[in-house]
Amino acid sequence: MNINLSIKQPGLPGMCPIADAVERLARDSDRSERGAIFTRREVVDFMLDLAGYTADRPLYQMRLLEPSFGGGEFLLAVASRLVTAAKAAGAVEDLVDCIRAVELHRNTYLDTRSKIIGFLEQSGFAPKESHRIVDAWLLHGDFLLSEIQGPFDFVVGNPPYVRQELIPVPLLAEYRRRYESLYDRADLYVPFIERSLSLLAKGGQFVFICANRWTKNRYGGPLRAIVARAFHLKAYVDMVDTPAFDSDVTAYPAITLIQRTEPGPTLVAKQPGLVPAELAKLARALRAGKACSELAISEIGQAGIGSQPWVLGSSEKRELLRRLEMRFPTLEEAGCKVGIGVATGADKAFIAPMTQLDVEPSRKVPLATTRDIASGEVRWLGLGVVNPFEDDGKLADLAKYPKLRAHLERHHDVIASRHVAHKAPANWYRTIDRITPSLAKRPKLLIPDIKGSAHVVYESGELYPHHNLYFVISDQWNLRALQAVLLSSVARQFVESYSTTMRGGFLRFQAQYLRRIRLPNWASVPEAMRTRLVQAAASLDLGECDRAACELFGLTAEEADILARESTT
Repeated sequence: MNINLSIKQPGLPGMCPIADAVERLARDSDRSERGAIFTRREVVDFMLDLAGYTADRPLYQMRLLEPSFGGGEFLLAVASRLVTAAKAAGAVEDLVDCIRAVELHRNTYLDTRSKIIGFLEQSGFAPKESHRIVDAWLLHGDFLLSEIQGPFDFVVGNPPYVRQELIPVPLLAEYRRRYESLYDRADLYVPFIERSLSLLAKGGQFVFICANRWTKNRYGGPLRAIVARAFHLKAYVDMVDTPAFDSDVTAYPAITLIQRTEPGPTLVAKQPGLVPAELAKLARALRAGKACSELAISEIGQAGIGSQPWVLGSSEKRELLRRLEMRFPTLEEAGCKVGIGVATGADKAFIAPMTQLDVEPSRKVPLATTRDIASGEVRWLGLGVVNPFEDDGKLADLAKYPKLRAHLERHHDVIASRHVAHKAPANWYRTIDRITPSLAKRPKLLIPDIKGSAHVVYESGELYPHHNLYFVISDQWNLRALQAVLLSSVARQFVESYSTTMRGGFLRFQAQYLRRIRLPNWASVPEAMRTRLVQAAASLDLGECDRAACELFGLTAEEADILARESTT
């Protein structure tokens, strides 16, 4: 059988690097390269129930789209429900317009095509009719480039998880030209959502399971703005720590139900079990549009505003955070700076015990790592990092530093093989991030990226942070006082509301989330409160840090209780 890729390429006659890139992915890519993660059948059924794609409805009069059908987990379930509904109504004459499903990888397309044909034949359709229906249903092509005639009453599925670095450059450029949501370092699933929504009929239902990062991260801003303009986020189901896929993958997924209607309240459910009867009950409750304490379903009045990250915690917490955001400036507006430590791209070449780094003294800097601050205080283990930069930010002239040159040349193959070295071969020995030695000499707060709770450590000005540590410096705030605030439930709730949650309930204490924290101006802090904050931090009395911070922000006892209660859920 001859299969042609369906790709719309206007204005690209003759040889086309975009088409060539698509063809290579269709032919040669392995499962990991094309981001194929297959969904468990219990989750598939839950998502179809949530969308309202159920066999007791006239599905033969409706249209459904699956943008990346893979091994057919969704497609087989959809076909089964469609055929059941059509047979019950005696409406099996022509189902060719009921489904459109797309798959790029050729062998996967062929395997799933055979499965669907087999299913239809087992369901009583003649072989010729089965082939006719499946040839109409299935499209071999790139969903982001293919001609697809909408609209659709339902769009369901699990889009591919593909980082931009894995997409051929010409193809990525074409995606960026077509999709406003492909912003910053967005994964491929983001434009999949954008195009899926664009093909949704008025009142249509969109249900995807995918990584939750776009709901919070910077790169998800344009897509969140698209949703805010013309769609209603009806339900959000947090699937972190729920084994939703056929393999153990670190995807941090969520299921979103979005309808093409005016915006409205959002129902939120967290970490459901995979018992089919319980999932069916949860789907019915979410579709009914009512909060339910029995099923731990909460209602959020306004999850997001425009491109802002979605705040999906309790309404009480959301309202409290909004009030704090209106009353206080951000961390950086209050005179603090947030940054990240140095990434080298070749730690074994650049990092070693200070005493073993045989370079000129000015060419190495003492390094702080997560191990050095694990106790909550700095206990330096003696590592250092080679510094190839002068104080003015320029790369050092290796002719002036024979020991540095000898060290770098001993590790030349490893250092020169990095992406940053390929981009600028003349600067092959630079670290990914510029090292500014003056930062080491500044007092700072060090914060690890991934933690279950705030871990904020005061460093007196002797060490340079490694790349898995974020730092906060300030010329205005006393850093000990600031440490107390950042250790409090007030600061944690800002991070928790805007951060993506990892397995085990761990949060990402990244710069983009730390910058969301609100903070009074130092000049407005009374002297007694200053002293209290400093003492609380110095003694690492977390309870006192919390009480002092709540008073600093002017919280009532009830508001403080909300934060304390939420921090334990």
